[in-house]
Amino acid sequence: MKRIVLFVLTNLAVMLVLSVVASLLGVNRYLTANGLNLGALLGFSLVMGFGGAIISLLMSKPMAKWSTGAQVITQPQSADEAWIVDTVRRLSDKAGIGMPEVAIYEGEPNAFATGAFRDSALVAVSTGLLQGMTREEVEAVLAHEVAHIANGDMVTLTLIQGVLNTFVVFLSRIVGYVVDSALRKNDEQNSGPGMGYYITTIVLDIVLGFVAAMIVAWFSRQREFRADSGASHLMGRKQPMINALARLGQMQPGALPSSVAAMGITGGLGKLFASHPPLEERIAALQAS
Repeated sequence: MKRIVLFVLTNLAVMLVLSVVASLLGVNRYLTANGLNLGALLGFSLVMGFGGAIISLLMSKPMAKWSTGAQVITQPQSADEAWIVDTVRRLSDKAGIGMPEVAIYEGEPNAFATGAFRDSALVAVSTGLLQGMTREEVEAVLAHEVAHIANGDMVTLTLIQGVLNTFVVFLSRIVGYVVDSALRKNDEQNSGPGMGYYITTIVLDIVLGFVAAMIVAWFSRQREFRADSGASHLMGRKQPMINALARLGQMQPGALPSSVAAMGITGGLGKLFASHPPLEERIAALQAS
């Protein structure tokens, strides 16, 4: 419930900030005088910005199961499956969250947590991770994923993505309209947006989209440090998490689908766009804590 309230308040705050800034700069008067409805643009920006992010969040669990082929453990068929379910239940109780669904999927070493709601999330681990780690290391990874859920990381990342998307949509169209108006100021037949508007909007959507992606990636990396710390707290000591990260450094981590890549234990191409910090940095942060 708190996260639903946070989502609504964030939407309202974004609209208020954009409206106030536009008013202070006199942008609203200029746009209104030239035929652009600022209120309609704000509404459009919010729908476009938050719409995709919230739909993606709500669909995250079924999409994760479909894209990875993860099989939810409804009734443990082996001692290992029973241990995994019992471990997640114990960690979840300690973290104060509802028992998530637990799944296993075929693949190289990796794991992820996803879901729109704190008390009905999904934790999934790969067969490669289960085969390549000791039980204590697997438990540390499971604790890391439970910490993500307890921290509300899925919702937080959605909010950040939605806010940035809203600003991208809003700013690109404002600038596009200004550029188009300047290029067509002597055109008496001006009856709507011209090529200047469309070209500027497309270019800024791409450029600002890259900037937004870098900001989201930075937040995602900070989130990983918090989840590592949370796992250490749930385990009662930090060495198991350090050992698990060190083990991952010796393994070839599996790639996750883009829909859940940010929630895995490793991932990212390039430092600025990486959703996870280097393993060495995570280990050093734990050792220094």
